[in-house]
Amino acid sequence: MDQRLRTYPLLGLVFFVLLEVMLAAAILYWPEFEKNVGAIKMLAPLDVLKDMVDTLAQGGVEAYVNGQHFFKGVNTLGLLAAVLFSCGAVAGEVHRGTLEIWLARPFSRRRLLLSRYAAGALALVVPIFATSATIPWLLTYVDQEMALAGVMLCAVHASVFALMLYSFSFLLSSLASNPMPIALGVLMVSIFEFAIYLVKGITHWSLFRLVDFDDYAAIMSTHGLDLPLVGGMLAASALMLLAAERAFARRVP
Repeated sequence: MDQRLRTYPLLGLVFFVLLEVMLAAAILYWPEFEKNVGAIKMLAPLDVLKDMVDTLAQGGVEAYVNGQHFFKGVNTLGLLAAVLFSCGAVAGEVHRGTLEIWLARPFSRRRLLLSRYAAGALALVVPIFATSATIPWLLTYVDQEMALAGVMLCAVHASVFALMLYSFSFLLSSLASNPMPIALGVLMVSIFEFAIYLVKGITHWSLFRLVDFDDYAAIMSTHGLDLPLVGGMLAASALMLLAAERAFARRVP
């Protein structure tokens, strides 16, 4: 069995544990947040952050959990996981000089590539759904509740966004020969995108507007997904995977 494929379950487990710890800590902090929201807003250094605090306070526990778990937790840890799981998929083999050995396995190039893509994607997406499924249970410790169906729909939206970032990094790995520049480049671009999200006037140019507070609030209120948006992100992932397959087919050891 491909050695790298065996590492993905462990990476997924680590991602799950970290995400669950952040989620549990955030939910258990809810009573303190609710009591001290005014003071927390005063400490926020930017107007856009003050607006976020207002949004969380006005939306109640649903907005708070969505903001803490999906917007903050999944967008930060999920971004790191997406890059970590994908940047070395092909570029790592090239960098280590093991691409020829990998290609010598009795499988087609397409199967080799898709196996790695699927393993990394599952390691990324499954923990998002698994941690999200614990939200109603965790909320019982603070005497609150949320509908599991709405939470899981939010998990779908967040997972599709994370998968799009994963697919982008995976495509770069299929083109490059060193995973480190890919990881640094994607992280720097993502930090820039998050930075402009916090600046009024240009915030709507940020990629993170695709997974904004309003998106999750709409999902919870309508009990449905924004299908054009989700479909667009899935289509982008599919196109990047297709481009990665074409690039990998032309690679030589």
